[in-house]
Amino acid sequence: MISGLRTVARSTPKLLISRVPPPIRRNVVVNVSPSSAHARTSLLLETQHQYRWFSDEKKKEQKKEEEAPAADATASEETAAAEEESPEAATAAEEISKEEALQIEVQSLKDQLLRSLAEQENTRTIARKDIEAARNFAIKSFAKSLLEVSDNLNRALESVDPEELKSNQHLSNLYERIQMTNDGLLKAFSSNGVVKFCDAPGDVFDPEMMNALMEYPDPSKTPGTVGQVIKAGFTLNNRVLRPAEVGVVKKP
Repeated sequence: MISGLRTVARSTPKLLISRVPPPIRRNVVVNVSPSSAHARTSLLLETQHQYRWFSDEKKKEQKKEEEAPAADATASEETAAAEEESPEAATAAEEISKEEALQIEVQSLKDQLLRSLAEQENTRTIARKDIEAARNFAIKSFAKSLLEVSDNLNRALESVDPEELKSNQHLSNLYERIQMTNDGLLKAFSSNGVVKFCDAPGDVFDPEMMNALMEYPDPSKTPGTVGQVIKAGFTLNNRVLRPAEVGVVKKP
């Protein structure tokens, strides 16, 4: 067996033997006959494959050793550049954060100013309405107390018989003076915003401005209208001061 291995080694070209790395030793045991040509060819191919494998591994290791210093240099350059840029980046970030904080503060102050202006405007509007209401309805209680005077004057005028006015001169003069007093009172009411409404029958019944004291059928009148006025109504600056008290016509 040993003589066969020596014979194969002598027949191998010197170029291939010289490529085998000296430190690596590999014991190959092949049970072949020295006289077998097929065995020698197989052993030769296997040995060549091993030589190529060792050569490729060595080239890869040399390439890695050559690339390692270049990679280390590139990493060190990138680290140095990052260290140089880091103070500038930190300063820029601080400036951006300060600018954002100032913008937030400005927005907050703007909101507070707008809210303050809105509150002031609301206060002025409320005060204006209160002043207008005080001016328009300051005489409400006084005007309401004089409505009974107007009612009494109207009752006095309605109680006079028209036939007696023609025959009685003193009664006629008294009637005219009462009529003048009532007209002057109504004129004073009107100049201060007090207006009389529903003074005579025939108006359409309005539940927001009238109180229906009774309902009665009347074929000669339209249902739902005022058939009888018990007390006339008054408004103060378009607000009901006293609702009219009426009798409403209903369907027969």
